Amino acid sequence: MRALIAALLATTALPAFADTIAATSRITAVTVYPDGAKLTREVTFTAPAAGAHELLVTDLPLESDAGMIRLAPSEGLQVGAFALRADRLPPREDPLTEDQIAAKAAVEAAQASADRAQLALEAVTAKVEAAEAQVRFLSSFSGALPDGATPETIKAMAGMIGAETLAARQVALAAKAELPPAQKVVTEAQEALAKAQSAYDALPSADMEYTALSVAVTAAEAGEETVTITQYVGNASWQPVYDLNLTRKDGDTLTLNRSVLVTQYTGEDWDGVALTLSSSRPSEQAAPSQLWPQLRSIGPEVDAEELYRKSMSASDKAMLEEPVAEAAPASIVAGVAMEGDTVVYQYPELVTVATGAENLRLALDSLEFSPVVEAVAVPRLDKTAYVTASFTNASDEPLLPGQAMLFREGVLVGSTWLDVIAPGVETDVGFGAIETLTVKREMPKRAGGETGVFTTANQQIESAVITVENTGTEAWPVRILDQVPYSEQDDLEIEVSASPEATETDVDGQRGILAWEFDLPAGGKETITLEHTLTWPEGMILQ
Repeated sequence: MRALIAALLATTALPAFADTIAATSRITAVTVYPDGAKLTREVTFTAPAAGAHELLVTDLPLESDAGMIRLAPSEGLQVGAFALRADRLPPREDPLTEDQIAAKAAVEAAQASADRAQLALEAVTAKVEAAEAQVRFLSSFSGALPDGATPETIKAMAGMIGAETLAARQVALAAKAELPPAQKVVTEAQEALAKAQSAYDALPSADMEYTALSVAVTAAEAGEETVTITQYVGNASWQPVYDLNLTRKDGDTLTLNRSVLVTQYTGEDWDGVALTLSSSRPSEQAAPSQLWPQLRSIGPEVDAEELYRKSMSASDKAMLEEPVAEAAPASIVAGVAMEGDTVVYQYPELVTVATGAENLRLALDSLEFSPVVEAVAVPRLDKTAYVTASFTNASDEPLLPGQAMLFREGVLVGSTWLDVIAPGVETDVGFGAIETLTVKREMPKRAGGETGVFTTANQQIESAVITVENTGTEAWPVRILDQVPYSEQDDLEIEVSASPEATETDVDGQRGILAWEFDLPAGGKETITLEHTLTWPEGMILQ
């Protein structure tokens, strides 16, 4: 009975297949995320008859995960259970692409030419060696004269040896003359072979360590069928990069050229695929964090500081007696987030991305903005002004964070990192120093010899003179930033005087930061005087 049950289980545990159909897949489309990718594969095969079959797809990457695979059959085909197989795989032919097949034929032809050239060189070398061996033999001849030798026979023998030696030397010389052309042919053939091999090696390859996907399929009738495999993989990413070019001729214009860098280490090349770039992050957190109940309790009041003192060593207590500055509260840092629809870029052409290669850079498009351009200077810290362009993202989509190269009139002036810029948001970008705009901040001497700062027991006066000079041939709108102290105590009085008066105070909500804005023509010069006085009650000190 047990044997019968085992036999029944063995025949019903797995589906019965009419035959096994081995096939390969072709990656037709790829969606790349900032971390990971979705691959779309097409598997085309011929069902020999209606009914159940095993489809064995023999070219999936070794790291494939069955849980990250989805199947979609063509009309008239049903798919059932599927599994990945890494062992007991059938042998397969070399998985070469059409380009690789052509390149491999070129390598074989180049190898044959190199072999023929090498054989021809060896034949010439053999002729040289044979002729030189004959010369050495004739030159070393020291045999005894034959019996009955006469002067005539000796003379004839000597003439024969001389003639043969001359002929052998002439043959050797003629063969040596053939050596350089033969060597050149060998060198050229080897160079051609090396180039053909390099061309073959550079082609995207389908050869890799692989696993097979076994799929139970049921065909309604014999004929060609298709299964689409959607597979999610890691080891792939993309990031945006920007070129920002600021021009002032014929009006201020800021051109933003967008590109992307695509990298993948999936173990197989993506050859001629439709590429989509998505800002979605499926590998990251997709749901809110979990809060857990917080149990609190009360007990008898305890002097925590006293308990701590009792537990301290004598040296720790001595250190505790020293005055310690109060620690500043930790900074509150807000993370950047973007709400709204996922940004997706569909590249208009088929692309090839080799596994393990350097970043593939693909151009997307260009956007133009009308910026507000100023020469911004901070004389307290800098000796020159810097070009700053403020622009508003007038497009309907956010600009994703990425590295940006900065150009002014087509000349590279620096680089920066752009955070995400949502539609309608204004951003400031610096475009390098303006060498023709010089700034100085000097503190004039007073009658007593003090420079800029005069302090008494309860008063401090500081004065400065800011000078901006345009030595170039181009007029600039200028923005000067400086600072004066501020107080939150009624007893500490601060009086500020400036000539001309500041255009803006408390810039960007920062108390004590002042700004002056004016147009500075070519060859022009502007002077700002700034003074502030701090007064406090006697018996107090300024901190």
